[in-house]
Amino acid sequence: MDALSDALQHIRLQGAWFLNGEFREPWCVDIPPPEQLAALFLPGAERLAVCHVVVRGQCWARLPGQEPMPLHEGQVVVFPHGDAHLLGSGLRHAPVSLDHVIVPRVPELHRVSYGGSGAATLVMCGWFAYERHIPNPLVAALPRQWMASLEQQPCQAWLLPAIQYALADAAAGRPGAEAAAARIAEILFVELLRCHVAALPAEHAGWLAGVRDPLVGRCLGLLHERPAHTWTVAELAQALAVSRSVLAERFSALVGQPPMHYLKHWRLVLAARQLRQQGAALARVAASVGYASPAAFNRAFKEAFGVSPGQWRDTTAAEAEAAAP
Repeated sequence: MDALSDALQHIRLQGAWFLNGEFREPWCVDIPPPEQLAALFLPGAERLAVCHVVVRGQCWARLPGQEPMPLHEGQVVVFPHGDAHLLGSGLRHAPVSLDHVIVPRVPELHRVSYGGSGAATLVMCGWFAYERHIPNPLVAALPRQWMASLEQQPCQAWLLPAIQYALADAAAGRPGAEAAAARIAEILFVELLRCHVAALPAEHAGWLAGVRDPLVGRCLGLLHERPAHTWTVAELAQALAVSRSVLAERFSALVGQPPMHYLKHWRLVLAARQLRQQGAALARVAASVGYASPAAFNRAFKEAFGVSPGQWRDTTAAEAEAAAP
């Protein structure tokens, strides 16, 4: 399995649509901070990521303190950390709060009309939830925003029609519409992420750049495929048919740390997720991520997360019990 697919599996991505809107100039909507957005659409979630798909027309998006971003037909803007932002035909118009525009009734996504009497822009908006309490190299590598054009991607022929079908299906109230729309929203997120990786500048460094790099990407794939294996740089280099020095230098330059340091971090991320499962046994979790000694696992985990594995597990269980209806 490639590292990007593996990291996506471990963030427990879930998505849905929350707006199928026709906006007429002049209009401007204030998308609230992540905590408010989560309370609006998915109570109990830590925060939500947001994307806006411009199906027809054009508009602008802007993060506080940054330059406005123009959006045209077929383009999508993503706010993966759920930052508050503005979306509108002109960002100097007085914005209205999102909850004044729509009443969330997922999956009853009938077309919403809002704004003045000018040119129309058709926008479809989705939210995405994923685990944030456990450090994950994918989540840490995502910028505050990015823009992608679906019209320039291999998914152009089917993804936008699939989104429109899902929203029409949801508006019609057909059985299973919510599940179908959620899967298409999640596919959209993955496609947008792939667009972002492909568009990274050649000189860009970071985990996503490592995923894209032929050598480092294959190395990451090996580490993610067999995280409990007793890898060495020499064994990785042999499997990749390169010298140890070439692999170590290239990996560190892109990912920001040597391969063995990355492997240690990824093992502890996997362990932290396992410990959130009810009844997780510490010795079994330690062995599953490559620690022969529970004592060594305990030291490494506490160094990374500030608490022992047992404290992490017990705190998680208490939080789950408190959140249960």
